Amino acid sequence: MFNTLYKKCLILAAHKSSKYYLALVSFIESSFFPIPPDVMVIPMVISKKTDFIKIFFITTIFSVLGGVLGYFLGAFFFDIGMQIMSFYGYEDKLSNLKNDLINSESFYAWLGILFLAGFTPLPYKVFTIASGLISFNFLVFIFISLISRGLRFFLVSYFAYKFGDFFSKFMDKHGSKWFTIVGIIIVILGFMIYLLLRSHA
Repeated sequence: MFNTLYKKCLILAAHKSSKYYLALVSFIESSFFPIPPDVMVIPMVISKKTDFIKIFFITTIFSVLGGVLGYFLGAFFFDIGMQIMSFYGYEDKLSNLKNDLINSESFYAWLGILFLAGFTPLPYKVFTIASGLISFNFLVFIFISLISRGLRFFLVSYFAYKFGDFFSKFMDKHGSKWFTIVGIIIVILGFMIYLLLRSHA
């Protein structure tokens, strides 16, 4: 199933209305669809490099909007949200999470997790739904989503624009590892800055 959907996304990337399909895939991927929009972003940027900024904005905006849908699924449609969580094998990991977020340390831990979910190959949709299920601060959720998704898709669009087919092949082989390492480094730096600011408060 995943291989079929992957190939269909590649076909849509070459369609004359590819930007509309990119917006759709970016939107639904953040709440339930299994194929990331990167699959379409890279070939679209390579085929029309002058549009890489536009492609970046479309992907980011609709991905965050899809994340909002995921949040609302978790917050107001519990059964649907839990079915999606169950599909990705994350339903058991929600136990006691809402109570843990009462203290600020767990709140900041969830910030880091949410950022990693938006930036790395972690299933972002799972964490958008989980954020709604645990009633995580909605405005903070949107802010972190904009940063993580925006940074990810800017890097993908920019490197596809700059390095073309070489970057496409690199992503096929090492993309997941690369994004995971960079995402963890950013979270660690953010945590160190938080500790530094806290020590001077």
